[in-house]
Amino acid sequence: MPQPQQRALSFVDKLIVSGDQALRTLVANAATASRPSPADSEVAPDLPLSTDQQQHVAGLMRVNHTGEVCAQALYQGQALTAKLPKVRAEMEQAAIEEIDHLVWCEQRLSQLGSHTSVLNPLFYAASFSLGALAGLAGDRWSLGFVAATEEQVCEHLQQHLTELPDQDQQSRAVLEQMLIDEQAHGSHALAAGGQVFPQQVKSVMTAISKLMTATSYRL
Repeated sequence: MPQPQQRALSFVDKLIVSGDQALRTLVANAATASRPSPADSEVAPDLPLSTDQQQHVAGLMRVNHTGEVCAQALYQGQALTAKLPKVRAEMEQAAIEEIDHLVWCEQRLSQLGSHTSVLNPLFYAASFSLGALAGLAGDRWSLGFVAATEEQVCEHLQQHLTELPDQDQQSRAVLEQMLIDEQAHGSHALAAGGQVFPQQVKSVMTAISKLMTATSYRL
């Protein structure tokens, strides 16, 4: 018996899906990870952190959580305007995988007795707009934007790994797995035909990223 064909989503349908995803990203505990947190694999409890260490780690994890909020928005914006179905599917799949990172960071912040950034809705809106514009520019540029963004994220993660206290193995486990995943996303985007961005564009992206990092660390 032939299977019924799925109706193609209209632009309005896609907007509704994007709105639902935005709420799942921005509302606390609304998202669900498909994989357990790497922090759960750390059987031995972490040694106590000093007050200053705990605040610093919370700031780092808040930055990483905001980075995942931005990643969700970028992928959703790109999926909305991407021209090729294959590229849209890749964006949507990457967004699903990034949900794990979002949830892991949120869980770790809760364990540290801290909170996510109050600026996340602003960052989501800005990143969604950038993602949609990248999609309109063409799939090669859209994929290239993913690769360049993941490069920035990996640099942040590598820096944060050097700043974590030695006794905080739970946060380290989360960031190490995130780094592996982000490197894979960037490589896949280039392999799929992404345009390598010139250094001048990457420098602008770095400046914007530093602004996000400085504000979300404190707020």
